[in-house]
Amino acid sequence: MIKYAIALLFSVSVLNEQSGKEQTQTDVTIGDVFEIGAPETHAYKHINFPRANFIIKRGGIANYKRAEGYKVVVTAIKEKKDGSTQVKIKRNDGGRFFGSHTVVSADFKEAIASGELQAM
Repeated sequence: MIKYAIALLFSVSVLNEQSGKEQTQTDVTIGDVFEIGAPETHAYKHINFPRANFIIKRGGIANYKRAEGYKVVVTAIKEKKDGSTQVKIKRNDGGRFFGSHTVVSADFKEAIASGELQAM
């Protein structure tokens, strides 16, 4: 009898944990404003900024530290097959990232979790 009680408690706790993960999902809509935060490492992992050689070829300056603190607005949202949310972001003031790129993409859930994107 004790085995059944332990199995029941275990299954209930697993089901509660799964429902808790679904509730932490953050919704995003087109037009939401965020701020670019500092990356955990020396490079941004979840915001897909172009590599330095592509920035330089288009006449920009590849200084990733200048991107910190920019206010950005969501312009497009795409749900991928693996369940992740891909968003396209552009600067709120209408400028270009690094002087060369107007729009970049980001993995929304991962960027929020790591602090690369911060809600305003």
